[in-house]
Amino acid sequence: MAGVQYTVDGEGFAEATARLRALADGFATAETYDRIGSLVTGQTQQRVATDKAAPDGARWPGWSPAYGATRHAGQSLLQADGHLVDSIQQVIEGDELRVGTNLVYGAIHQFGGAEVGKPGLPARPYLGLSPDDAAAIEGLVEDRLRMLLA
Repeated sequence: MAGVQYTVDGEGFAEATARLRALADGFATAETYDRIGSLVTGQTQQRVATDKAAPDGARWPGWSPAYGATRHAGQSLLQADGHLVDSIQQVIEGDELRVGTNLVYGAIHQFGGAEVGKPGLPARPYLGLSPDDAAAIEGLVEDRLRMLLA
């Protein structure tokens, strides 16, 4: 029978696989997750304290006139005493990173809705990634990989 035979020598694959595994282990460390988490935490805190906009750039709805009349200087959307912005934190568990708040009222601000005995609150999303946030994380990851490949 006419044909072509090709034999693959797997000797080099074992070494390449070991190097890739070491690279992956070096990348997936608590240090990498901590750096990404710190970046996302800071981005989220800025969104609450300064930007007053959702991750997609949509401005948050303002206060109702009645509620606005009860606010005083120094208070702004989602920031009366700074508890929400101060509560933004990162949690790393294994290969999972989460950024959020443990405050009970954090969800009502993120998603909107009605509380018992109160009128409905509009959603003012503050958790998530903007395109600029994602680009900053990509840059951090690329820098980390370059360092590991050097």
